[in-house]
Amino acid sequence: MLSTNDKIRRRIRILAAVILIPIMLGLIARFYYVQVIDHEFYLQEARKRYTTTRVTTGKRGEIFDVHGNLLVSNIPCVSITCDPFNLTGDAQRRKLAFILAKHLDDTYDSFYRKLNPVRQRRGRDGKLLYRPDGSPDLVPNRYAMIDRNTSLQAAAKIKEQTKLNKIYALVYKDSYMRTYPKGSLLSNVLGYTNVVDDVDVPQIGLERQMNAQMNPEEGRERYERTRDGAPLSYGIHEFEQSRDGKNIYLTISEPIQAILEEELDASYEKWQPATLYAAIADPRTGNILAIAQRPTFNPNIRSTFTAEAARTRIAEDSMEPGSIIKPFTIGKALDWGFVTPQTEIDCNHGVWIYLNKPLRDSHPYDKLTVEGVIQKSSNIGTAKVAMMLGEQRVYQALKTFRFGDKTGLPFPIEESGLVLPVKKWDGLSITRFPIGYGVRVTPLQMIRAYCALANNGKMPQLRLIDRLEDPVTGEVTRIPSPPPVQMFDRPETCATLISMMIKVTQKGGTAVKAAIPGYEVAGKTGTSRKYIPTRRDSNGRIIERGHYASGKYFSSFVGFVPARNPALVMLVTMDDPKGSYYAATVAAPTFKATMTRVLRHLNIQPDPALLENNRTTP
Repeated sequence: MLSTNDKIRRRIRILAAVILIPIMLGLIARFYYVQVIDHEFYLQEARKRYTTTRVTTGKRGEIFDVHGNLLVSNIPCVSITCDPFNLTGDAQRRKLAFILAKHLDDTYDSFYRKLNPVRQRRGRDGKLLYRPDGSPDLVPNRYAMIDRNTSLQAAAKIKEQTKLNKIYALVYKDSYMRTYPKGSLLSNVLGYTNVVDDVDVPQIGLERQMNAQMNPEEGRERYERTRDGAPLSYGIHEFEQSRDGKNIYLTISEPIQAILEEELDASYEKWQPATLYAAIADPRTGNILAIAQRPTFNPNIRSTFTAEAARTRIAEDSMEPGSIIKPFTIGKALDWGFVTPQTEIDCNHGVWIYLNKPLRDSHPYDKLTVEGVIQKSSNIGTAKVAMMLGEQRVYQALKTFRFGDKTGLPFPIEESGLVLPVKKWDGLSITRFPIGYGVRVTPLQMIRAYCALANNGKMPQLRLIDRLEDPVTGEVTRIPSPPPVQMFDRPETCATLISMMIKVTQKGGTAVKAAIPGYEVAGKTGTSRKYIPTRRDSNGRIIERGHYASGKYFSSFVGFVPARNPALVMLVTMDDPKGSYYAATVAAPTFKATMTRVLRHLNIQPDPALLENNRTTP
């Protein structure tokens, strides 16, 4: 018979079995569920704590000149961000702010504010939010941008000191900073980028236009890590390679570009125009060798940036070109047999009344040959040649040389200009369009047309991009160009016109200041009044009617050299120069100074016979 104590012990054992057996069975079932059935779920949850993903960024494609001289590059750097909520307290926050201020270009107070573990929420409209009781609506601050372009040396020192202080709130991302090693050289064409959300965002120029080609592809590295972030030698290690963007090689020649910009600086300082732009091209290939404008800016120093300086004016602006357009109507009149170089034109002693409107020449001439009309730049003579052709042929002549058509160069914005169809002409149009009034062309269209004259009548397509290069494989893709198109029906026409245009830079011509000793130079001056287009408000009401600005002019010279075997075509245009506005005075000398240096650089030797003639000419 069991004693009382034995009975109690027995009851305890039974009760324990009743209670513990279900618990044990439950634990076993739970362990089985966790370890077997739901193993993958909990494994992934665990891995989230010790597995990290590092994003790697490829380099943005670089830009070179045609010879491989570097124009736009990348500097390796580190982007540093912080999760302030991971700081263990105010003491650690202060310590981190001190470390950052020691190595980065900002103050302790600034970093201390960035590292605040909480922040006030903002609404969709950007305004700060408050709770019903009027207190700020605070949330954990999980992200703070510390520095986007930290040098590798500074980042390494910050890493070392934060590790010693057991601060694990910083995130480092390898990156690249865009840099422009030549400063303001070609800056309007190259453009620049801004960093937005850790990404280079192109703003203007080729940086924007060629972004798809130059933009890199991100890579990702996923691995298991220790508590302090070091990769483990075992476990997950997945790697997706980043890819660099393609490199761009321009048709630009850096030495020629530098010469052009130096000469533009001198002209800009002397004549102080509102705008000055110029370009040099190879007439056979259409390659743009140099292109520049003033004012300009240095993309490395954003304080030099202005909206006007950033615009690529040579592509975005159109103008009434004045006399530099005259060779094209006269050239087609020669080509179609309406005139010869010796055909005489009555220039009415400098004033011709047509439809009760006067047309004037800068000097009074009675009779000039067509050759003389070009040499003296007679408005009346050109208009009367146009009258021989008639409206439809004049329109055809201008459109043959593609005035009013974009060049297709890779600028984000390019104006098309304007050549009205004949049905929109008035009675005076036939006398004004051929002398460069009433039509609007871009400087790029003009240099393309002069390339055709220089290239024996064959118009090339202008080119600015020569080739693309994959920096990983080295594969080069050349940008094709269609064959040039003949502008004249008779091959001899162009040679005749060039002979006439050479006289423009010789004694008695309008551009003797463009002459270069030892070389024949063919070209044309153009001085045109500046037309201010009609301005309207947002409702379409006219604020200011279109008019010619008093005392404001476009002054241009376009020429090519050596004239009978041309290697170079150059256009220079000044918008509203001060002191003088005649193209022969302000634009032609800029052409001469630039071309003299470029010819020397290219080792294009002068003709000894022409040098002898220069010495014997009184």
